[in-house]
Amino acid sequence: MTLHLEKVTKRFGSFTAVDNLSLEIPEEHIFGFLGANGAGKTTTFRMILGLLDATEGSIHWNGQPISYNKSDLIGYLPEERGLYPKLKVKDQIVYLGRLRGMPKSKVLPELDEWLDRFKVPDYKDKKIEELSKGNQQKIQFISAVIHKPKLLILDEPFSGLDPLNVELLKQAVIDLKDQGTSIVFSSHRMEHVEELCEHLCIMQQGKPIVHGALTDIKRSFGKKNLFIHADFPLEFLQDLPGVVDYKPVTQGCALQIESESISQKVLAEIQGKGFVRKFELEEPSLNDIFIEKAGASYE
Repeated sequence: MTLHLEKVTKRFGSFTAVDNLSLEIPEEHIFGFLGANGAGKTTTFRMILGLLDATEGSIHWNGQPISYNKSDLIGYLPEERGLYPKLKVKDQIVYLGRLRGMPKSKVLPELDEWLDRFKVPDYKDKKIEELSKGNQQKIQFISAVIHKPKLLILDEPFSGLDPLNVELLKQAVIDLKDQGTSIVFSSHRMEHVEELCEHLCIMQQGKPIVHGALTDIKRSFGKKNLFIHADFPLEFLQDLPGVVDYKPVTQGCALQIESESISQKVLAEIQGKGFVRKFELEEPSLNDIFIEKAGASYE
């Protein structure tokens, strides 16, 4: 069940929120949308879900448009939380599960399992308004996945969570993918996308500036990062051919180099000059790629 976006554009009056976006989101993969606020991520999600009509272009899932008769196959976690504050957790999830076509007898055991997994088994009879924001987020996530959707759309799922709860939710997302769910999520945290996604799209002002498989994106970028810690000055390395960027750090330096082969030239230059504690070659980060493509730092 591949999701296809073909030349999708959304205008609000004279403002273009999404501009000529074409993507293919593979089945049973985690696909990441990255971009600052206002980049067009949420608008794209709302068009995929049929909550907004595209001004131009088409969106198909498994070869057909998404419509309300497919809502029992789709899960959506909106960025703006939408739970009923006065309802108990149990009543809230049963109500939403039944909207998706699940009988109450199936919802309750699933809910118990999720509450145990998220380490809040005693929250079933609490009102939503009695929970912390982080725990409300867990309940909102459960409401999006209780019916075991085939397509799951998560808009900033980790925002407002402490590191422990981020890990709980990340593992849940990975397990859902392993069980056959296609997952699309947005984040402004590059490390989350880098860790979870095989495919991604970085958006800026409604346009995709980078998209494809993460491994291909990094490979085609070419440049590498090189981290050196040493007991002698390293400033002379910034003048070495093939060194694109030099940053001093507490115990040495961080270099961006044109290619892997340059690392061997750097190594030859520092040999015999003193003690080298660390010499580590790494793939470029998504932030490196974003700076190059967007001409500005992501944050």
